[in-house]
Amino acid sequence: MAITNGTELVEAVRHWPGVSLQPHRFGSTEFVVNGKEIGHMHGVSLVDLMLSKAARDEALRLGKAAPHHVLPESNWVSVHLRTETDIRCALELLRLRYDQLVSSERT
Repeated sequence: MAITNGTELVEAVRHWPGVSLQPHRFGSTEFVVNGKEIGHMHGVSLVDLMLSKAARDEALRLGKAAPHHVLPESNWVSVHLRTETDIRCALELLRLRYDQLVSSERT
């Protein structure tokens, strides 16, 4: 089933193994796995997450994300959910971060 909006994105991510939703300190919804933040959503139209520098640079280069809306020089990126392509990009980047956090717990 295709994910077509921010509400469906939240539901998809919250069903990944070990993921919980928590209130974020800036009034948004935070996705957490193993006690670490995967990313967070402001409402259902903006996703913020931190990536490695290489992954951040690649996401920006490919147009999958924009520099963070408040901290543009950091490794944080923002994905504005305007189209189904934006939603696919956000889901892909969240999954990348999730996989990094899960694999770091195994080592």
